[in-house]
Amino acid sequence: MARLQSSLELPEVPAEAAWQLVTDWPAHSRWIPLTVVTIDADSPGSSGLGCRFTGRTGIGPVGFDDPMTVTRWQPPVDGMAGQCRVVKRGRWLAGWAEIEVQPTEAGCRLVWTEDVRPRWTPRAADPVLARVGTVVFDRTLRQLARELPRQM
Repeated sequence: MARLQSSLELPEVPAEAAWQLVTDWPAHSRWIPLTVVTIDADSPGSSGLGCRFTGRTGIGPVGFDDPMTVTRWQPPVDGMAGQCRVVKRGRWLAGWAEIEVQPTEAGCRLVWTEDVRPRWTPRAADPVLARVGTVVFDRTLRQLARELPRQM
């Protein structure tokens, strides 16, 4: 699978604020290109362990669904990092994503790691997928950061 990792230092942003925004699944629609994220109708909630949501990526009628389930949920508390893991459960994409929000003296650090592969691609495509994915997620994190409140 293609492993990619993006990270962003967020000075003056409390870890709790970054966590709240990055785990607001429908908000991802604002940052991930050509994608709309919705909470699944049968999800036990809009966040937390067991939450199920789907990212629909495409243009018009052409696209694919990327359904996911939250399998780890540990918000940041008392100076400890927050960690969330989602597992992809669709026909098109296999893998997982992890989001970590690490408190720092200046604010926090956001780390996004994915291990993903379209089910129909060969392993030889992994380096290209990792490169493209990293560029997309670097951009995604920068856009997310624009919405985060700064501490005063």
